[in-house]
Amino acid sequence: MSENKDRHAVKFVYDFTEGNRDLKDLLGGKGANLAEMTNLGLPVPPGFTITTEACKEYLASGEEPAALRDEVSAHLDALEQKMGKKLGQAGDPLLVSVRSGAKFSMPGMMDTVLNIGLSDKSVVGLTKQSGDERFAWDSYRRLIQMFGKTVLGVDGDLFEEALEDAKHAKKVTSDIDLAAADLKKLVKQFKKIVSQQAGRDFPQEPREQLDLAIRSVFDSWNTDRAKLYRRQERIPGDLGTAVNICSMVFGNLGPDSGTGVAFTRDPASGQQGVYGDYLQNAQGEDVVAGIRNTVPLADLEGIDKKSYTELMQIMETLETHYKDLCDIEFTIERGQLWMLQTRVGKRTAAAAFRIATQLVDQGLIDEAEALQRVNGAQLAQLMFPRFDDTAKVEKIGRGIAASPGAAVGKAVFDSYTAIKWSRSGEKVILIRRETNPDDLDGMIAAEGILTSRGGKTSHAAVVARGMGKTCVCGAEDLEVDTKRRRMTTHDGIVVEEGDTVSIDGSSGKVYAGEVPVVPSPVVEYFEGRMHAGADDANELVQAVHRIMAYADRVRRLRVRANADNAEDALRARRFGAQGIGLCRTEHMFLGERREMVEKLILADTEDEREEALKALLPLQKKDFVELFEAMDGLPVTVRLLDPPLHEFLPDITELSVRVALAESRRDPNENDLRLLQAVHRLHEQNPMLGLRGVRLGLVIPGLFTMQVRAIAEAAAERANAKGDPRAEIMIPLVGTVQELEIVRDEAEQVIAEVQQATGVDLKLALGTMIELPRAALTAGQIAEAAEFFSFGTNDLTQTVWGFSRDDVEASFFTAYLEKGIFGVSPFETIDKDGVGSLVRNAVRDGRATRPDLKLGVCGEHGGDPESVHFFHEVGLDYVSCSPFRIPVARLEAGRAAAEAKGSDSR
Repeated sequence: MSENKDRHAVKFVYDFTEGNRDLKDLLGGKGANLAEMTNLGLPVPPGFTITTEACKEYLASGEEPAALRDEVSAHLDALEQKMGKKLGQAGDPLLVSVRSGAKFSMPGMMDTVLNIGLSDKSVVGLTKQSGDERFAWDSYRRLIQMFGKTVLGVDGDLFEEALEDAKHAKKVTSDIDLAAADLKKLVKQFKKIVSQQAGRDFPQEPREQLDLAIRSVFDSWNTDRAKLYRRQERIPGDLGTAVNICSMVFGNLGPDSGTGVAFTRDPASGQQGVYGDYLQNAQGEDVVAGIRNTVPLADLEGIDKKSYTELMQIMETLETHYKDLCDIEFTIERGQLWMLQTRVGKRTAAAAFRIATQLVDQGLIDEAEALQRVNGAQLAQLMFPRFDDTAKVEKIGRGIAASPGAAVGKAVFDSYTAIKWSRSGEKVILIRRETNPDDLDGMIAAEGILTSRGGKTSHAAVVARGMGKTCVCGAEDLEVDTKRRRMTTHDGIVVEEGDTVSIDGSSGKVYAGEVPVVPSPVVEYFEGRMHAGADDANELVQAVHRIMAYADRVRRLRVRANADNAEDALRARRFGAQGIGLCRTEHMFLGERREMVEKLILADTEDEREEALKALLPLQKKDFVELFEAMDGLPVTVRLLDPPLHEFLPDITELSVRVALAESRRDPNENDLRLLQAVHRLHEQNPMLGLRGVRLGLVIPGLFTMQVRAIAEAAAERANAKGDPRAEIMIPLVGTVQELEIVRDEAEQVIAEVQQATGVDLKLALGTMIELPRAALTAGQIAEAAEFFSFGTNDLTQTVWGFSRDDVEASFFTAYLEKGIFGVSPFETIDKDGVGSLVRNAVRDGRATRPDLKLGVCGEHGGDPESVHFFHEVGLDYVSCSPFRIPVARLEAGRAAAEAKGSDSR
């Protein structure tokens, strides 16, 4: 009984005067920020928001909550009283917009319908009210077009083709040149399209329009493009969207009206100034869609100085209030400025770092908050190469620098081709007149996006910035012909589909052919080739330096590198590595040395085995001496040999063919015959779960002791050379403490022998990899024989899930991602519920046995931003990753520490 009462007590609709920006979970980002602007006293058209809870109930049951209709009616009545007019009434109609608004921004991914309430009757009333017949019929054709496409599922191209035909018949190029009589004909044609394609007439009842539009917005949460965008941006699929019903204000009432999008700072560079786009005599969708080229926001000062001055004041108010870059949508209706939306704006990686430090300097945020304003994915983007300024290039056009980066690829003119070619291994540049939400798949597949229309606030620009894709928009001197699959420059150069083009998202320049790239200045900074200081002209490098310095001060997690040779170790050290967390010794025996390991594995006698080990020892020792020198004074964790056997054995098929051919010639090769017998004996159906790691060390006497001796002798040699070697020996693939105890006893004996022979007191830690579920589950026992654990999360993920990574990623992972079974590959970001649970338990049990147990991770997850936060949370001491990912791990380790401290203080 009480449950039913509580359910009916839920409030599904909030007036803009009732909410605030802290209610994003309930009101979505748009609704919460409309409420916040209303609270600040800014000019927001009155309206109300239907909550995400209503959407979630609808999506779960297929029906709107029973109480929703009555709540909408009550708020609609209040809105009508406030506005002094009724929805869609014949004389002086109230018109409303119906807009989506999820917690996280999903630009263009869900539905919006403007001008709800217009009908054959009310369009006459709107004509009288506005005194502008053309405006009224233009608004009506927009409603039918948007409603037909988004609510009734009519192919939008049919409306676009009819509109193009109307302009062609009138011999004009812009829709604003169509007169009222032209638009009346177009409305009639649009209604006919709806009737033919949707199987019903366009609804004339205003409340039916409203209810159907609300339902359409709910449904748009689960469209393919919305789900794809959420997967790309890692937005949870169970949040739902709010719906915002707002009284219409009109930017298409003539030259003293218009619509625009503004940023309080440049979202591409982070520079302060006047940034945005404005379009006279237009509604908001015209700007975002990029179908008409806008003028820079600064031009508004000359068009309407009063509105411009007021907008600048509001932008300053909002940036100070939100303490961040704000993205603003506004409309001017006959000289009256109205705010339609604000949100913390999407920005490029470079802008994120610059803005964060600028806000610190302005006293709006502190260093801890600045660290939370950037992330590892953005830092990784800044480390991508850029075009070489000294290269000979053929510039063929220039547009607006919408999202930075250097992108090179083959020209394609539709999303299908972009996806198809990309899956075949081709790098592509998606070229369109303008993009729309249906192009999302192609935008993801492409290296970069080039459009001939639109500006920094167009769909292409906003989505590209969110994804970190290079983008150039509004390249007006390039004529894009998608039907003929070609692009023509102003001086007649033709780029056909398949031709290589290069686009520079930092300058907006477009080049024919492939332009060579050079290292990013951020990489040069990390490698010590560029210094950040007060006199440094590179503002971006300075910003990165400041934030990285703070991250290094506050982080608890240390960051090591996965490196197998001195060259990688030195580079890792330059990138800030605090040691080596994984040296894979099997990588030292690829190439020319591979045959030496093959001889060892295939040895039939003790003499053959001893001969092979004797040959390997000096090579191993030399490798370790170089490694300890490169990482002098820092820990170096050396994993003993862990080769899947098939990597070090002759290919069974090639060997079988060779033996068969020799026998057919009656000239058998005794060595090949012996090899084939041995390979058959050692052949495994699944080498990743076979004779490898500690098992190989136990089965082949002397293998691990040879490696331990090489490590110990190298450490002693380095110590005698006044160095400071800090070697740690790691035994791989342990599943039971008994395996570890046997290897440990043998290792300690070898170390003692080397100490006695050299006179050097060697302090070599002995530990193991936790990469099997059994090892994680028995960590308390294993810790009795281990001084450290390093979680091998690559193999642990394979064994927990029962995946062979090399096979499954190419076979069914794409389907699992598309079906939402995975939000992201478990090899990319750690599976916290499964693999993560084992890690958490092993940490707890291991430290219960040995409180000073050192804990790290050396799988690829060690460089993944989200996983680094998990490793901080469970109490690891360090993460280890590839050298290039070290700055990302350092940054995220700092963010994790600052985030945890902030949570504790709250």
